[in-house]
Amino acid sequence: MQASICTLFEGDYHYGVGVLANSLYQRGYRGTIWVGYRGNLPPWASTAKQSEGYQELVAADGLCLRFIHITADTYFSFYKPEFMQILWKDYCPEAEAMFYFDPDIVNRSLWDFYERWVQRGVALCEDAWPYFLTSNHPIRLAWRDYIETKGYPCLRLLERYYNAGFVGIHKDHASILSLWSTLITLFRNDDAYMSRGSDHRYPYINLHDQDALNIALMVSMYPMSTVGPEGMDFTTRGFLMSHAAGANIVKPWRKKLIAKALGGVSPSYTDKLFWQHATSPIPVYSHRYVDRKKLALRIASAIGRFIRRS
Repeated sequence: MQASICTLFEGDYHYGVGVLANSLYQRGYRGTIWVGYRGNLPPWASTAKQSEGYQELVAADGLCLRFIHITADTYFSFYKPEFMQILWKDYCPEAEAMFYFDPDIVNRSLWDFYERWVQRGVALCEDAWPYFLTSNHPIRLAWRDYIETKGYPCLRLLERYYNAGFVGIHKDHASILSLWSTLITLFRNDDAYMSRGSDHRYPYINLHDQDALNIALMVSMYPMSTVGPEGMDFTTRGFLMSHAAGANIVKPWRKKLIAKALGGVSPSYTDKLFWQHATSPIPVYSHRYVDRKKLALRIASAIGRFIRRS
């Protein structure tokens, strides 16, 4: 299958982009990763060559990163479906499938799994919410009532809630991107997003791109193939990817490992995976720096074990 991968970043999230690319390559991905960005290119991409509409970094045999400077003044969470549509239309129309990964994800699975997975339907992972937004959940029913007043009949009430940090879409189902993008715009124009804090205002739409994605699935009948929260290491027994997501989660490249451990927070599995993939084939960090981080991981893990036993 001819598949493309894409992601979006600004600021220090370029560290996550490099590690994501390394983790995909080391598990068998060969192809292009399209990277939308604001600001400057990452230091590790300083040798990228200018091409028509993007800058290209050949990172390894079979791995190419193409950087597209984003001028749209849009929060990147809102921009995901539009970016994927632009890629399919203007940059890689030959792609049979496209996968979006947030830049704070580290891949764990053989790439072959993704290629087979996306042929089953829109590929998704459940989120880490402590409840599942079942079909009769009051928030989901409020979404249904609201969206039907906007002319979108609800075709199915789902039993689970899906994370928008990863989505795999076969070309046969690419039109879901237009629906997803349209709903994001509708909610923004209608000021439908829930206020911050405790003001739970109807229709309770809060997580921008993510709620819009879930509502898009409710008002359409695209086939879906989904895994549970273990798909992103939100629970145990995962095998797909590890996602450093959550309101209180410190990104691996920012985390002071020993200080956190002394405060009772041991290194996560995502932290360990991140530093495993930080040097090859893209030298996101020097080997010496990564060796120090791996030592800090061992010390922080030992501190965590000691605190748990105390």
